[in-house]
Amino acid sequence: MVSSAKTFSIASFTVFLFLFPLGLYSTTFTITNKCTYTVWPAILSANGSSLLSTTGFALTPGDSNTLPVPPAWSGRLWGRTLCSLDITGKFSCITGDCGTSTVECAGGNPAPPVTLVDFDLNGTGLLNLYNIRLVGGFNLPVRVAPRGGNCSATGCLVDLNAACPMELKVIWDGEAVACKSTCQTEPCSSSQFFKSACSGARVYTHDNHGYFPCSSSHYTVTFCPTSKSWMKGDNKIEPSGNRVVKYTGVLGVISVICGFIIFQIRLRLSNRGWELSLRAGTRAAETT
Repeated sequence: MVSSAKTFSIASFTVFLFLFPLGLYSTTFTITNKCTYTVWPAILSANGSSLLSTTGFALTPGDSNTLPVPPAWSGRLWGRTLCSLDITGKFSCITGDCGTSTVECAGGNPAPPVTLVDFDLNGTGLLNLYNIRLVGGFNLPVRVAPRGGNCSATGCLVDLNAACPMELKVIWDGEAVACKSTCQTEPCSSSQFFKSACSGARVYTHDNHGYFPCSSSHYTVTFCPTSKSWMKGDNKIEPSGNRVVKYTGVLGVISVICGFIIFQIRLRLSNRGWELSLRAGTRAAETT
C-alpha cells in the first residue's frame, strides 16, 4: 500500500513538472519543415540564453515540432542545412552553422548568409512583433504565420539561391546553397535583389520596413513553404530563359499542328465545292 502511494506521488509530481512549464509558457512556436531535405532549426535568445533546452534539433521532410516560449521573450530563429558529424564527433553545417560543434547552438550566432526570423514577444503594448531578416543574406525560404489574432503572415517564399547573382552565390558540391549580402547598413545591389523578391523582409539594418505586430500567442514557422528545393534532383527551378525556350517550342509545335488541321479542312471544303460544281455541270449537260 505504501509502495502504491509512493508510486502515485512520484507520477503526480512528474506530471506536474511536465505541465507546469506549458502553463507558464503560453506562447508557442510550431516549426515545420516542408523542404525535401533535413533542416536543423536553431534558436538564439536576445540575451544569449537558450530557449528552454531546445536550441537545436533535426526536422526531416514533413516533420514539425512545437516549442513553448517564455513570456516577454525576444530572439531569432533560423534553419541550418547540409549538416553532418565528422569522425571526431564534431557537428557542422554548410549554411547557418553556429560554430559550437554541437547540434545545440548554446548561444552561438549563425554564420551568414542565413535567413533569420526575428521575434519580440510582448515588447510593445503587449503586442508580439516578428519579421524576416535578410541583412546577412539568404539560405532558406521561410514563412511566419500567426494563428488567430487577425494578424498577417510574412515571409520570403522564393528560393533565391538559384537566381542569386553569381558573385554572391555560395556553392557546395556544384550547387548554389546560399546567397550572400554585400551590404549591412545601407541599400546596395544585393539588398535590392532581396527586396525585389521578398518585399516584406528587412534587407539592411536601416531598412524602414519594421516588424509585423500581432496579438496571437501561436506562430507557425515553415521552412520551404512552397516545397521548392535547390538540392540535386529535387524540384529544381528552371532559369527563366530555359522556360521561355521551352514554352516557345511548345507554342511552335501547336501552331504547326493547328495550321495543318486548318489546311486539311480547307482542302476538304475545296474538294467538296469542286465536286458539287462538277455534278451541277454534268446535270446541266444531261438536261440540254
